[in-house]
Amino acid sequence: MRAPLVGMRSAPWILLSPFIGVFVVFFAYPIVQSAILSLQQTFGPAHTTFVGTANYQNAIADPLFRKAVRNTLLYTAGGVFIQLPLALLLAMLLNRPGLRGRGFLRAVFFAPVLVGVVFVGMIFGVMFEKRTGLINQSLHSIMGWDLDFPWLQNFVIPSLIIASLWQYVGINMVYFLSALQNVRQELLEAATIDGAGSWDRFLHIVVPQIRSVATFVILLSIVGSFQVFELPYVLLNGTAGPDNRGLTVVMYLYQMGFDQGDLGYASAIGWLLAVILIGFALIQRRLASDSSRRARA
Repeated sequence: MRAPLVGMRSAPWILLSPFIGVFVVFFAYPIVQSAILSLQQTFGPAHTTFVGTANYQNAIADPLFRKAVRNTLLYTAGGVFIQLPLALLLAMLLNRPGLRGRGFLRAVFFAPVLVGVVFVGMIFGVMFEKRTGLINQSLHSIMGWDLDFPWLQNFVIPSLIIASLWQYVGINMVYFLSALQNVRQELLEAATIDGAGSWDRFLHIVVPQIRSVATFVILLSIVGSFQVFELPYVLLNGTAGPDNRGLTVVMYLYQMGFDQGDLGYASAIGWLLAVILIGFALIQRRLASDSSRRARA
C-alpha cells in the first residue's frame, strides 16, 4: 500500500510541474536576473561591473528620468481624470432604459480598442499634422483655429491623451456598463419615491455599488499609462519629441537599454517603475478600504 500512497502524494507535483517550469524559466529567473543586473554597469553583454545602488542613485538624480516620470504622470492624469469620467458618462448613457441601437453604439465605441497601437499612432500622426492635418483643418473650419497649431511640437502630452482617449475609452465604458447593469434597481426606485434627485441617487446608490469595478479600472488605467511606449514612439517617429516633451519612463528605459547599451541602468529604471506602480496600488487600496469603511458606517 505504501507505493500507491507515495504515487498519490507526488501526483499534484507532477501535474503542477509544467506550470512551475514555465514560471521559473520565464518569470522567476528573469526577475532575479533583472534585480542582479540593476546593481551592475554593463558595457555590452559580456562586460559588467558591480556598482551597487549607483544605478538607482543616478536615475533619481537624472533630470531626463525625472522629466520622463513627470511626462508619464501627466499622461496618466489625463487617462484617469479625463478618459475614465468620459467612459462612465458613456456607460450611463448606454444604460438608459429604452435606448434604441444600444448594441450598435456599444460596438462603435468599443471598436477602436481592437485597432493596433502602432496603427493608432500612424493615424493620429497624420491627423495632428500642421496645415494638412484633419484636426487643425476641422477646428479651423469650425472656429477659425490656427492651421499651423503645433500639436506634435509643443503639445505632445495632450496629443497622446487625445489619441489614447479615442482608443481606450470604449473598453473602460464596457467595464462601467457591466457594473451599472448590476446596480439594484429597487434601491433607485425607492430613492426616487423618497424624493432623491439624480445626483443624490448617483452619489449614494450607484457609486457604492460600482466602487469595486471603478477601483479595478482606475488601477488598470494607471498601470497601462505608466507602461506606455508604442504610442509616443510611433506618433513621434521613433523620437521623444522636441525637448523630450514626449519622453515616457518606458521609452527612456528603452533608450538606455538598447540605444545606449547600458542594460544595468535600464534594469534599475524598470525596478523604479515597479516601485512607483506598487506605491500607486497600495495608496489606491488604502483609499478604497477607507471609503468602504465609511460607506458601511
